[in-house]
Amino acid sequence: MENIKDKVIIITGASSGIGAAAAKKLASLGAKVVLSARREDRLKSLTSELEGNAMYVVTDVSKKADLDQLVAKTIEKFGRVDVQWNNAGIMPISFLEEGQVEEWDATIDINIKGVLYGINAVLPHMLERKSGHILTTSSTGGLQTVAGASVYCGTKHAVKAIMDSLRQEVVKDIRVTTIYPGRTESELMNTITSEKIKEAFKDNLANTPALEGEAIADAVIYAISQPATVNVNDIVVRPLGEA
Repeated sequence: MENIKDKVIIITGASSGIGAAAAKKLASLGAKVVLSARREDRLKSLTSELEGNAMYVVTDVSKKADLDQLVAKTIEKFGRVDVQWNNAGIMPISFLEEGQVEEWDATIDINIKGVLYGINAVLPHMLERKSGHILTTSSTGGLQTVAGASVYCGTKHAVKAIMDSLRQEVVKDIRVTTIYPGRTESELMNTITSEKIKEAFKDNLANTPALEGEAIADAVIYAISQPATVNVNDIVVRPLGEA
């Protein structure tokens, strides 16, 4: 895909799941991929696997300074940022009656503030160049709500609103895409500590199909690879059988 070759693409949440799958595919298509996440060992391993088409920057998206550094190091290395994909997220869902306030705070810090910090870090650069593409991973939880996932769904609804407002603000020069994955194989479920949730969702999780990360990677590649005059705004990808 000629529209991907040599593009400089930042991916947050790149140490596993969707982000890692997309990094491999994008690098194979000739993109220069900048991997970011908190786990340096995972980033280092994936970067070496991509054989020169990647660099990594350890990043905690809940910290504004980390996102600023991520973009600055990318520009220092490659001279520009063509695509910023705000993909990092967590999902420690629980019932509101459980009062998991610390988990709520962490979810808001990563799923909402992390997106805003990512946009803030790269937007001046893209506006100056009058070119760029900002993507963010929301969720089908950003299109509906689920009992037991109110805070998570709230953050993903917020992403939907933020991204659509961004699209309207930069519509002349910058492409904006929001991805809404259905259930996807990832480490998100590992962040759930609520035993009530685990019990309530036990049968549902056992019987609901899940996408592989590559399916979302393909959707992202589709959006990025379009001609510069084409803006793919929203992509919903669900596994067959998910209501």
